[in-house]
Amino acid sequence: MMGRTQEERKREHYYRAAKKHGYRSRSAYKLRQVIAKHKLLTGVNVVLELCCCPGGWTQVLRELDSSLSVVAVDIESMIPIEGVTFLQGDITEPKTIETIKTLTGGRVDLVLSDCSPKVSGAWDIDVARQLFLVEKTFEIASELLSVKGKVLAKVFQGRGFQELMETLRTRFRFVKLVKPEASRRTSAEIYILAESPVRLGSNKETS
Repeated sequence: MMGRTQEERKREHYYRAAKKHGYRSRSAYKLRQVIAKHKLLTGVNVVLELCCCPGGWTQVLRELDSSLSVVAVDIESMIPIEGVTFLQGDITEPKTIETIKTLTGGRVDLVLSDCSPKVSGAWDIDVARQLFLVEKTFEIASELLSVKGKVLAKVFQGRGFQELMETLRTRFRFVKLVKPEASRRTSAEIYILAESPVRLGSNKETS
């Protein structure tokens, strides 16, 4: 019988750690690692988390800074987390966006998105669906972000990825790709970290 691969051992490590710590998902460690490495919560008071279920990322936010105002949104229901405002709704629907604006007061400092589509098994279709969710994330972020606001969003590196990156570099002053240690090395998923949206009429700075 063949031994486990390094990737399998890493997945099991984070799965066991999440269970021990009480996190609802092992992806909680992805967010913890990005926050630590990129100082993601510096200067942040209001957070909008999209596709939040089952709530692993939401738990991390509350654990690391209980003073944060967090609005978490998902199409599925989520077990409540103390201090978090949860909205059950579809982020592709205008009525959900309007409710988000009301709950956040129309301005946020950080948008988080770990959105994934329901997997069909057809790679091109799954990539297209996920790209659509990423585009919706940045559309929402463009409306709500403060001047020095940030976005962290998961994306699959497939068809349309490069075009998305080119577009975002015209809309944000700083754009970089990050891959947390907790992510599988062989996975096509990666996270886009964008900061400081470019407002109409302003000059874009290069990083």
